[in-house]
Amino acid sequence: MFPTDIFLVRHGESEGNAALRQFEKDKFSVFTTEFLNRHHSHFRLTDKGRAQCPVVGEWLKEWLRKKKLPHFDEHFVSTHTRALETAALLNLPNAKWKTDFQLHERDTGLWGAIPDKKWQKRYDRSKRLGQNHHFYTPWPDGESIADVCNRLRNLVGALDREDVNQKRIIIVAHGDVMQAFRIIFEGILPDRYDELSKANLPDFRIGNGQIIHYTRVDPIDTAKPARTLYDRFGWVRSINPWCPEYAGHDWRAIEQRRYSNAELLAMAERSSRLINE
Repeated sequence: MFPTDIFLVRHGESEGNAALRQFEKDKFSVFTTEFLNRHHSHFRLTDKGRAQCPVVGEWLKEWLRKKKLPHFDEHFVSTHTRALETAALLNLPNAKWKTDFQLHERDTGLWGAIPDKKWQKRYDRSKRLGQNHHFYTPWPDGESIADVCNRLRNLVGALDREDVNQKRIIIVAHGDVMQAFRIIFEGILPDRYDELSKANLPDFRIGNGQIIHYTRVDPIDTAKPARTLYDRFGWVRSINPWCPEYAGHDWRAIEQRRYSNAELLAMAERSSRLINE
């Protein structure tokens, strides 16, 4: 049985985020030898990223106050520097953080933290040809989102225990890691994830400082006394305290889907048959 609530938090703006924007504008002054030789796991937060953290932290502390809770029960954080820095600057009460390397950002392989132009051209060409699938396709010599989901299974299993079912847990990690959690917790199908990623709508984006909140207690029907309804998460919302207009959505129910034979066949028939003997 999952915890009562889990909060997934993306780190604040990092040096890598800022450098990638410069790269996209063909501005390369930030790409010093020292920067290029630094592994992306050691990127720090920018001043903007550090400013985002107290805003996110205050939103989380306000939630604790409303629930009359002194603190979160468990605190998990990626081992990457930008996540460690973010977790500390949230300034959560009585925080005792557990680091977990399974929460590390998706491995971008040959693409690197800052892509080489030749890899960008190859990736853009394959995307135009429709050869890239946002769930299945890995970065060159790196991970796919499917790979990230697989490596998170151990951690998800550790959260699915009877002794944590009344706990409130916070996890500070990275955008693609949060997408993988989203796929697992919400049961998003690979093709649906591909569609959502390509559409890039505000309710699916994960900005710096984004919070995704999962709960097993109905937050919508306030006429009922608060009670646990599901063994697994039943509702989700997404909040960006720093920039609400960038991304987010209100509470949504999570449908625990099972499929009939007819529904499976309808899903299969969305792909036209190209070869038939």
